Amino acid sequence: MHNEKVLVELIVPALDAKYDVYFPINRRIGNVICLTNKMLFEETNGLFVGNNNTLLYDSLSGEIYNMNQLVRETNIRNGSKVILL
Repeated sequence: MHNEKVLVELIVPALDAKYDVYFPINRRIGNVICLTNKMLFEETNGLFVGNNNTLLYDSLSGEIYNMNQLVRETNIRNGSKVILL
């Protein structure tokens, strides 16, 4: 089902870049960060290397998303802007 994902704008200050990415709504934030780190590593030919300290932030409030929450349990929706630091 394609309703199982949300399209977000991912802001990556370390790369001074923005990406449109799909987050699976039934995955934990920690898992989404891991998948996103892998995608960015490949996208940047190894320039971006995320680690266990990489966090996902709400771009409006600056709050850190809980690593154990499912995406669907957060305020992340289609069109949300999130920051990866």
